[in-house]
Amino acid sequence: MSNPFDDEDGTFLALRNEEGQYSLWPDGFAVPAGWSVVHGPDSHRACLDHIERTWTDMRPRSLAVALDGADRDTLASRATAPEQ
Repeated sequence: MSNPFDDEDGTFLALRNEEGQYSLWPDGFAVPAGWSVVHGPDSHRACLDHIERTWTDMRPRSLAVALDGADRDTLASRATAPEQ
């Protein structure tokens, strides 16, 4: 059997974990614990494109928080929240 991760004609999912890291995952296989589907099922290329567009900070969330002193998602929500 060939490796399903290498099948560029296959159907895939884009996954994200709690650390904000992404993974390309073959559709039809159980999603590993700690990971959530954020895109798909879709083509190999479409899932990679989604990951490339959305995973702009390669650091794990915990490292970014430790280095930046604030959670990226909290900062983003503050930037888009209406002022009171």
